[in-house]
Amino acid sequence: MAIATTQLKPAVEAGSIAALAASDGCAHHRLIRSLTMPGVAGRDLADAVHAICAVHGRLTDLFEEAARRPVADLDTAWLHDATAAFGIERAYLARLTAAVGPLPSTPGQAESDAAFAAQRHTFDMLARSDRAGCSIGAALALVIDWHGFRRILDAAARRAGAEIAESQLPDEIAIARIATTPGAAAPVRRAMAFGAQQTFAQHRGLCDLIEARASARDAL
Repeated sequence: MAIATTQLKPAVEAGSIAALAASDGCAHHRLIRSLTMPGVAGRDLADAVHAICAVHGRLTDLFEEAARRPVADLDTAWLHDATAAFGIERAYLARLTAAVGPLPSTPGQAESDAAFAAQRHTFDMLARSDRAGCSIGAALALVIDWHGFRRILDAAARRAGAEIAESQLPDEIAIARIATTPGAAAPVRRAMAFGAQQTFAQHRGLCDLIEARASARDAL
């Protein structure tokens, strides 16, 4: 099973993060549509939940790390609330991982595990980047993409008969306002855009991998 790689585009300004999300974010990925349609295979939903948990269900918190790296002239107060809100998301993800049952048997599991590990490493690097603004841009992009992932998680919860947790994360309007807040220097805006691009790229790769795993199971 081949693991798709994603080529990054040249960095854009942080004010364009919302526009970048529209073109590169996972909200419009065909995987989101396919897994939220009636009649989707339960094993595909379960596999997606396990995959998302493999990448984002750990203790390392991108929001906490970003908050530890304040940027001059940039309001990062929202990160405090986002840290608590993503803690709720992580707990919801953990409950769902148990509710949907075991990981479906899929060819190429070792290759998938290596891909998940590589993505975790990338997010660790983004979270701890010393480039001012990089981790903040990555955190913004994670919130944007999480709204897409939430559609999958909620579909899995309905299928499993599990309670759907209410999200406390900032909505798309709030995130767009944060991303376009004036005051940050040009290098910071570029670093924010870079962090966002990296996050969007990793999530597209994750969606592609989940699709590839479903195709591999269907081919058995």
